[in-house]
Amino acid sequence: MSVTITRDENIAIVTVDNPPVNALGQALRQGLWDAVATLDQDPQVEAVVLICAGRTFIAGADVREFGLPPQPPHLPDVVAKIENAQKPWVAAIHGSALGGGLEVAMGCRFRVAVANASLGLPEVTLGVIPGASGTVRTPRLIGLEKAISMVTSGKPVRAEQAQKDGLIDAVIEGDLQEGAINFARSAIKQGLPKILSQRSAPQADDSFWEQQKAAVIKAAKGASAPLLAFESIRQSTLLPFDEAMAFERKTFLERRGSKEAAALRRIFFAERNATKPDFVKDITPIEIKKTAVIGGGTMGAGIVMALSNAGYPVVLVEQDAEAVARGLSNVQKIIDASVKRGILSEAQAEARLSSIKGTSDYANLADVDLVIEAVFEEISVKRDVFAKLGQACRADAILATNTSYLDPRDIAQGLPHAERFIGLHFFSPAHIMKLMEIVPTPETSEPVLATAFTLAAKLKKMPVRAGICEGFIGNRILKRYRAAAENLLRKGNKIADIDAAMRGYGLAMGPFEAQDMGGLDIAFLQREGARATGADVPETLGDILVRAGRKGQKTQGGWYDYVEGERKGRPSAQVDALLQNKISAEQPLSLEAIAETLVGEMAAEGQAILDEGIALSAVDIDLVKIHGYGFPRWRGGPMFASDKA
Repeated sequence: MSVTITRDENIAIVTVDNPPVNALGQALRQGLWDAVATLDQDPQVEAVVLICAGRTFIAGADVREFGLPPQPPHLPDVVAKIENAQKPWVAAIHGSALGGGLEVAMGCRFRVAVANASLGLPEVTLGVIPGASGTVRTPRLIGLEKAISMVTSGKPVRAEQAQKDGLIDAVIEGDLQEGAINFARSAIKQGLPKILSQRSAPQADDSFWEQQKAAVIKAAKGASAPLLAFESIRQSTLLPFDEAMAFERKTFLERRGSKEAAALRRIFFAERNATKPDFVKDITPIEIKKTAVIGGGTMGAGIVMALSNAGYPVVLVEQDAEAVARGLSNVQKIIDASVKRGILSEAQAEARLSSIKGTSDYANLADVDLVIEAVFEEISVKRDVFAKLGQACRADAILATNTSYLDPRDIAQGLPHAERFIGLHFFSPAHIMKLMEIVPTPETSEPVLATAFTLAAKLKKMPVRAGICEGFIGNRILKRYRAAAENLLRKGNKIADIDAAMRGYGLAMGPFEAQDMGGLDIAFLQREGARATGADVPETLGDILVRAGRKGQKTQGGWYDYVEGERKGRPSAQVDALLQNKISAEQPLSLEAIAETLVGEMAAEGQAILDEGIALSAVDIDLVKIHGYGFPRWRGGPMFASDKA
């Protein structure tokens, strides 16, 4: 039974029990509807507490109903039914009250919550807007500025902040049900506040709306749902309540069928299943208690921090005492930055530091369960590391390489017990970036593969299985993307226009800006290494710049010129001169056509990767591009955007 009713003297307790997250499916909506009617007719009941079984309050819509026509009773009607009940309802919130769950809570006369509860309206993250009064009741409850922030960002707030904002009436210490019942008994002895539908909407002048709209547009980065939610809030201040509700519902229903909503739903489901894909669901992972990282550079220090943040003790290994000190210093800088930004408290920072030990002696790895190599991207250097690991580590210790381009099979040549070897490709900065490409070799055992996905979940990473090829999934597509951008440049399109086109499409940076930030010499050295082995690697325009000493921001010159203290590049006359003989006089494309061309090239390479079995699905490719390379989430990834999903 989804909804049950019990009584504590004059207080009725309506308990929702629809595991796992008490989602608002049709049966639950009907149960709440019926509960209002039943309790309105009970003369012994003076107030009602709405509480949920399990680990959470109503956490939102039933994802099984996504994409299907809504079935009655519709949620706006259920919320209105609760709000207009003859007996005042008190929502007792634990876990999360999200989306429709929070809208139900706002239909209650009062809301109380435990301290660690979170409340939010995340609909814009699924390409829609709230559809059961989230844009209409919220501003009447907490004011315009807070409502705009909550609704257009989709970000939840904790109970303490929710109480300060006026979203809830009290934070309950101790037992939630008991506290909510006591709150209800106290509340009915006092004058009841107006229901939200009878309260006047807050008002603001044109300058307020213009300022807020500009902020929403900037934060949305091209997504349309936040702006539509903003407009629905604005309309809620201009229209009578019922008309504002009709405007919101119409917008919500129209958005359900949009490509943006379809893209975000698809990514939502893919992310939900990413850490437990079907091919490892029935495999028991290996327990990891102690970890180690080889290499304390930028990538290695980031991986150390990611492991420490997840609660793992970490041994950082470098080649000598001086390198160990540098590596630990790199980790210290990350910790210090995290404290400065409020991510870690001083106590947490101390705990992180105490969990990390530095050494140059591989003998200290005898008891570790997992080692991740993150040294220079040179095959001989990596092979030397794994030769030492093969001698120093237990036979069942998992050994992983963080290579970006090299063939893991070549790295593991001669390694004893090759079944415990796997590729774990982190993205820099490794303690922040979510993507992790998991690259098994033919010898990798199923338990080791399953452990990699379990590890990703604990590190709060987005894991994607990748086959073995140069660059795996992400960097292989990146290589084609950059080559396509250079091809557009050769055809007469300006560097700044190509970058502007991709920013306009929704990426944080265009291809040339991104290369300047990361350094043009990284890919150049890889190409040079391949040429040294006899590979036929055509010269790129980037090679010309690097040979001229232009390596990006770090040399004050790459595709752009940079002035000391400025991050934004300026068009470069020197680059124009260096490349003038490589540029044709073709008619340049529009910014829209540039973006369409480059996204099409990404998707074409993705299709080749899919055809070769390097990726298992199109959505895996899209997850890689979204979480590793900043592809706009609301566009669904290059495969979805190009109708190759």
